[in-house]
Amino acid sequence: MSIRPHLPLKALRAFESSARHLSFTRAALELNVTQAAVSQQVRMLEDRLGAELFKRLPRGLGLTDEGRALLPVLSDAFTRIERVLNQFEGGRFHEVLTVGVVGTFAVGWLMPRLKAFRDTHPFVELRLLTHNNLVDLAAEGLDYAIRFGEGGWAGTDSALLLDAPLSALCGPDIARRLRVPADLSRETLLRSYRTDEWNTWFAAAGLSPWPLNGPVFDSSRLMVEAAVQGAGVALAPPCMFASELQRGLLVQPFETHIRLGGYWLTWLRSRRLSPAMEQFRAWLLAAAGQAPIASS
Repeated sequence: MSIRPHLPLKALRAFESSARHLSFTRAALELNVTQAAVSQQVRMLEDRLGAELFKRLPRGLGLTDEGRALLPVLSDAFTRIERVLNQFEGGRFHEVLTVGVVGTFAVGWLMPRLKAFRDTHPFVELRLLTHNNLVDLAAEGLDYAIRFGEGGWAGTDSALLLDAPLSALCGPDIARRLRVPADLSRETLLRSYRTDEWNTWFAAAGLSPWPLNGPVFDSSRLMVEAAVQGAGVALAPPCMFASELQRGLLVQPFETHIRLGGYWLTWLRSRRLSPAMEQFRAWLLAAAGQAPIASS
C-alpha cells in the first residue's frame, strides 16, 4: 500500500477547521493564526495531494468531492487524538476502565477495597456498573465483568476470584427458633432466581424437599437485606456478608453449605488487554489471594 509521505499536520488541521466552518476566517480564529496563513496551508495541502479540496465561491467556501471525502476522516482522527491527550495527567496516561460487577460482590467485597486500588493505581479511572449476573460485555462496552457461576461463558476468558459456598442466613430472632435444619420448614425461605438452590441445600442437610412459597429476588444483596429485617431465611454466600455477621445483624444457624459456583473476572476473548486492564486484573487476583495468570 502506498502512503503519501510528509503531509504537514498544520495543513491538515487548517483544512479540517476550514471545512467544518466553510470559512478561512473562522478557521483562523479557531486556530489563532491569520486568515492568510490558513489559506496558504490549505493551498499547500492541495498542491501535495494534487487535488482541489474547496470550491472558492464569491461568498465563502464549498467542499469538492475530494474535500467531502477527507473531512470526516480528519475530524475523527483529531477528535481521537484530543481524547487521548486529555487523558494525560501529571506526566502519566490517565486510563478509563469500565467494569460490570454483580451487586453482591460489589458491596460485599469490592467496595471495601477500592481505596487500596486507587491508592496504588491513581491514573486508572475505574467506572463500576452493577448487574444481576446477566451481562453482555460487548453490547454494554465493558472492559471486564465480575459474575457468579461456574466459569466457561461463551466467547470469554475468565479467572476465578473467590469460591463462594452458600449457606442459610437469617436475623437473630429467627435464628433463636432454629435448632436443627428441619426447623426451617416452619420459616419463610427467601429464594433467588436460581430455582435449584434450596433443594440442593436440603439434600446436603439430609432433608426431603418441601414446596417453597417465599418471595423471589434477583439479587442476593436484596435477599439478605430482607433476611436482616426479619422477612425470612436466605441462602447466600457468608463470605459476602462478613460485616453483617460480625455485627450480629445476621446469623449462620447451620454449618451445612453447598457449592454452586464462585465469583469470576471475565473479559472478551477477542479483546486485547489494555495497560489498565492488566493492572486491575493483577491487583484483583492478588487481593483475592489467587495466583497471577499469564497475560493474553
